[in-house]
Amino acid sequence: MNFIQKFIALATVAVAFNASAAVPANEAPDALVKRISQDVIDTAKTDKAIQAGDTKKVIDLVETKILPYVDFQRMTALAAGRFWRDATPEQQKALTEQFRSLLVFTYSGALSQIKNETVEFKPLRAAPDDTEVEVRSQVNMTRGEPIPLNYRVAKGPQGWKIYDINVLGAWLVETYKGTFASEISKGGMDGLIKALTEKNKKLASKPLKTNAPK
Repeated sequence: MNFIQKFIALATVAVAFNASAAVPANEAPDALVKRISQDVIDTAKTDKAIQAGDTKKVIDLVETKILPYVDFQRMTALAAGRFWRDATPEQQKALTEQFRSLLVFTYSGALSQIKNETVEFKPLRAAPDDTEVEVRSQVNMTRGEPIPLNYRVAKGPQGWKIYDINVLGAWLVETYKGTFASEISKGGMDGLIKALTEKNKKLASKPLKTNAPK
């Protein structure tokens, strides 16, 4: 797993670990992301089962949470682009579920690889009434240069939610947009859903540490 995959993994899966905690009233978006990120790093560093790559523990931990801090529907809609508007509600729901599963399966293996990394957050550049902001941070490595890790966060009726992640200049949504468009051009929206479903079945059958793409 390369650095980009590893820290997209950290950012994507991190939100699952603190999902059941009470959200402080009027919590700022950068404070929210910082709290969640620190929680997952601490958990990954200290949990021996996660460090050992315990597939069931990691997947169960992620899947049993409500994931209230990530707007997976918006993330999926952005990745699907113009094709999202033409999809039926049932297709939109199925695609969102399969995309979420793909991210969880693909990147859960990174949790067992977190060792001594730390995350440093930059000052938030936003007006008090902004409803969409970018939270900027960097991952400090034990060796090598720091890795930029930024989040796009939007405020809705249920508070702030993450809907995109950027590592080293690459936004997660853009990374998948081309793949989605290619699958849709071959088999329509149902073809994309089928392809993701088959991919998730393969990932689910493999040991956790081999789930990450090469």
